[in-house]
Amino acid sequence: MPTSEAEIIAGIADIIEEVTGIEPSEITPEKSFIDDLDIDSLSMVEIAVQTEDKYGVTIPDEDLTSLRTVGDVVAYIQKLEEDNSEVAEKIRASLQSGGKDSDEAKEAIRQAAAEIEAKKKAEAAEAK
Repeated sequence: MPTSEAEIIAGIADIIEEVTGIEPSEITPEKSFIDDLDIDSLSMVEIAVQTEDKYGVTIPDEDLTSLRTVGDVVAYIQKLEEDNSEVAEKIRASLQSGGKDSDEAKEAIRQAAAEIEAKKKAEAAEAK
């Protein structure tokens, strides 16, 4: 079962509050990071790093520039979960254990993500 939109928004809202001081109640899917929330590029990088840590994902720079709204980030994380069910289970475990406080869960997420990335590279090499 994928992580719900509400759970992801709550997690992102906590990160945004920590980085910028913006109240979580102001964070909704349609809000633009730059236009609506007035988040600068340096803060966006910090939010991205913390999001990667919290959800055990890697957001490449080329993908980061296309994530303009909170809803874009939610959809991105849900897509990663859909594509990588192993990682999705680790994300849920991390969220249920409080996310930031579970070093064990984060490490398991990183390992699962690394294994998936290695599989993708091997498949790409075989296809050539």
